[in-house]
Amino acid sequence: MTSPSNASDAAVFEAFAGIPALLDQAPALILRGRTLDCECLLGPTDQPFHASIRCGRIVDLTPAPVLMRSWRFSYRASSKAWAEYWKPMPRPGWHDLLALTKREEAVLEGDLHPFMAHLQYFKDVLALPRLHRFAVAS
Repeated sequence: MTSPSNASDAAVFEAFAGIPALLDQAPALILRGRTLDCECLLGPTDQPFHASIRCGRIVDLTPAPVLMRSWRFSYRASSKAWAEYWKPMPRPGWHDLLALTKREEAVLEGDLHPFMAHLQYFKDVLALPRLHRFAVAS
């Protein structure tokens, strides 16, 4: 495992590592994802996480690369994009996962069916650090 290269990358990495604990505190969100079971790659472009989601819970979140672990889809964005996305009031174009892909700050690849079928779930899960006052060191 490589370490994040600067303070901003480290803050984004730490925020992602904390998402499963934040999700455990959101029973309505877990209920929304109750039909979702998948393996995916989520997080910063340079240091993504392998996520195992079962019945709407993130049961495993391991920093990549993990030898021989497969995933159905990947959603990765630059650390800058995550920092902007997690602001309390993100600017237009930085406020939505699909907007980040449109501005080429994020990449969505693989089998998109589980992501698109549970789009609101992923938007809400990946926005959890925003609700918990994510801050990037300048």
